[in-house]
Amino acid sequence: MDNIAGHKSSLTWAVHISVVLLVALWLFPTVGLFVSSFRTADQIASSGWWNALFPTEQSLTLRTDSPEEQVQQDGVYVLEGNLFTVEGREAAPISSYGTSSRDISAFAPGDEAELRRGGTITVQEDGDYRLVSEEEIAGGRGIRIFVTAEIPPEFTLRNYDTVLGQDVVKRLAIYIAAAAILWGVMRYTLAAQPAIVAQGAPVVGGLVLLVLLAATFGLSSGAAEGAQTTDDMGRAFFSTLTVTVPATIIPIVVAAFAAYALAWMDFPGRALLIAFVVGLLVVPLQLALIPLLKLHLAIGIGKGYLGVWLAHTGFGLPLAVYLLRNYMAGLPRDIIENARVDGATEFQIFTKIILPLSFPALASFAIFQFLWTWNDLLVAKVFLIDATGQTTVMTNQIVELLGTRGGNWEILATAAFVSIAVPLVVFFAMQRYLVRGLLAGSVK
Repeated sequence: MDNIAGHKSSLTWAVHISVVLLVALWLFPTVGLFVSSFRTADQIASSGWWNALFPTEQSLTLRTDSPEEQVQQDGVYVLEGNLFTVEGREAAPISSYGTSSRDISAFAPGDEAELRRGGTITVQEDGDYRLVSEEEIAGGRGIRIFVTAEIPPEFTLRNYDTVLGQDVVKRLAIYIAAAAILWGVMRYTLAAQPAIVAQGAPVVGGLVLLVLLAATFGLSSGAAEGAQTTDDMGRAFFSTLTVTVPATIIPIVVAAFAAYALAWMDFPGRALLIAFVVGLLVVPLQLALIPLLKLHLAIGIGKGYLGVWLAHTGFGLPLAVYLLRNYMAGLPRDIIENARVDGATEFQIFTKIILPLSFPALASFAIFQFLWTWNDLLVAKVFLIDATGQTTVMTNQIVELLGTRGGNWEILATAAFVSIAVPLVVFFAMQRYLVRGLLAGSVK
């Protein structure tokens, strides 16, 4: 009786809860990476990203002014100042302080503390201090003071400057704003043609944004200017884009022709070919890596962009042909037969009828292929060595960061978010076609 009108079955509620859980599992780490990429190392070490908007209690190591600033008053040597001013930091309320790293909370603000080298120091809540010594204060640097303070939220672009280069994020914001304006102009211009806007706008918008992103990182070494060599994610971004875009387009073009032939053209062995394509779906790509690499070396392709494009094309073709063939086979037969009666050639039917109707399936596979090639490390490691003699793709760059900056979580979070930014744009631009393309051909 669960299916009576007005009553939802328990299965429906289970589906809704599952969807909410899946969204939460994806959303929390993604937002965490985004927020952490703008936080400092001290902020990340002291609190989770969900507390980024609230003050955090941190242990700081500060110094007094140089002994050269001391003055003599009433027969004693006095050194006064503010601990935060000396270090160039913003003042923050101090809850405790200490003169030794073994006990950094030994004294409360206003208490007088004995120094090991002689003399006493008093630190106030606002960071003001007064150091008094009967003997002249010696040394070339100020005395270290350990304080526990309530630090306000702090966000910075320095992490992106370290990973990408100086001011890359600012230039990127300008390009994105330009892309948004261009997109608005396109929508206004094409408002009289809603069919074009509905079908092609997300793709065109995504391509425009990708072009602008490529221009941001690729037109000048400013993408890497100021970035450290191991953190050169700007160059890795452009290299990954160079791998991913052709490796997505080539299999779509080849698979579209093959899928049309398998769906609408009669020839001997068609059923056997379809079974062969289905069988290739379960073959691990690792089995073909070494033989394919030997073939590339034998015919002179070597390790380069062409080699990795062909490898990704070969590994992606079985899924592409299977997905597109199922979709095209589900299209109305009357349309194709009427076109043939009107004298249309197979190529004209394919380009003017089949391709426009198959856009959801094309977009669906494009999402899968783009995400796979963008996040790929294994195939790039085997088939790609660029002009620098290295495999400069974003996945490999992040692996290197884990070795060189394993403890710098702010740098790792920034690099990780940079690597997922473009896949997010592609997915959200084309996600409405994903389910339509996957389910096509499954039901008659």
